[in-house]
Amino acid sequence: MKKIRVSAIISIGVALLFSASCKKTFYTSANVNPNAPTSVTPATLLSTIEGSLAYTQGGDMSRFASLFMQQTNGISRQSSAYYTYIFTGQDVDGLWGNLYTSVMENDLQLMMASDAKGYNVYSGVSRVIMAYTLQLTVDNWGSIPYSKAFGGLTNLQPAYDQDQALYGVALSLCDSAIYYLNLPKAGFLTPGGEDMIYGGNAAAWAKFAHAIKARLYIHQSKGAPANATLALAEIAQSFSASSDNAIYNGFGANSNANNPWYQFNNQRGDISFASATMGAGMLANADPRYNILIDTTAADGGDYLGGYYGGAPNAPVELITYEELQFMAAEATMVVNGAGALASAQTYYQTGISASMTKLGVAAADMTTYLAAHGTLTTANAMSNIVWEEYVANYLNPEAWTTWRRTGYPTLTPTGTTNTPRRLLYPQSEYSYNKANTPAGSTMLTPRIFWDK
Repeated sequence: MKKIRVSAIISIGVALLFSASCKKTFYTSANVNPNAPTSVTPATLLSTIEGSLAYTQGGDMSRFASLFMQQTNGISRQSSAYYTYIFTGQDVDGLWGNLYTSVMENDLQLMMASDAKGYNVYSGVSRVIMAYTLQLTVDNWGSIPYSKAFGGLTNLQPAYDQDQALYGVALSLCDSAIYYLNLPKAGFLTPGGEDMIYGGNAAAWAKFAHAIKARLYIHQSKGAPANATLALAEIAQSFSASSDNAIYNGFGANSNANNPWYQFNNQRGDISFASATMGAGMLANADPRYNILIDTTAADGGDYLGGYYGGAPNAPVELITYEELQFMAAEATMVVNGAGALASAQTYYQTGISASMTKLGVAAADMTTYLAAHGTLTTANAMSNIVWEEYVANYLNPEAWTTWRRTGYPTLTPTGTTNTPRRLLYPQSEYSYNKANTPAGSTMLTPRIFWDK
């Protein structure tokens, strides 16, 4: 695709922000992108969208967030610069472009086509993906173009939508997705093997939508216990076991289909895993996941990712997991009820640890030993311990950066001459082509997302 403006490609009405999304007429007034083929099948679109989303999150987005959060350590070249917060707008051009073009543009095409033809499961799945991508994009930058972002040549300088309003859009998309996924008629075409996340299971996608809503609410819970209560309600309707996890499993052995971290490690090798703050903390805690997550056995003395998160070409990319929801529930319980809820919070906390360890193949005896040493919460350590375990469980997931910004845990010493980044720079393409609309402070890493209080 010709890269004219990555955030302004196809048309959608302002209704995308605020329309009642359960109507079959949703998007019918949208224009058609003359550069987008109309004959692409839903199956082809979905496989492309999911792969692009997983590669984008598991690639630059994961690397930037993991370096900020000291889950990894940039030891040379470009990664060393990122580790010390040296960025330009060009460094995020690819990330921004992939989110808008490869994911959201294609997903919008899938959504409109599915709505028009009554493919209800595809309609629901496309909305879950849009809500998730919107949440990720807002959490990385704050205010972004959205309601005016897909006008193609008719609007090359789209206005930015306010970040908090876009959270409302994501919530509405989830509600709409749940509506479509629960309709008794699935539609003539339904997802199948091309769906590398849930294999076309509509009920599983609905649980994913509830998980996204839980994230959106817990992100806004600081000083707002009502949002923590809403998060708990969504968690109760979401994943009930690790088998429900939203994970992309479409990477493979072919070099052009490898997991993004696997590709990076084999091509670059300028990031260390063992020397980072997270690894040091795990060693201090005698955490049995350390040797599973980090391989320190290389003949040259280097260290690499363990197999699960990117040490193998077919390693998955996790979007949201059961263990994350359990830590989220522990946090929400403390926010709502304080010290009086310590026992309930501890149950969620221990369940999250157990789920993380079981998934990674930790021996039962090692798990028991770890829980005996680190499984008890007190009023003094509850929040810091909950977030530490979520930090480990969300290894290389950009959600760890969001959790740190919201809570201040774990305690990190900045690695650069400025404070730890609170958001990414806007891309150079926005400075060059949409400067009038790009928010003030866009050349700094310090302005905060609305929930970062």
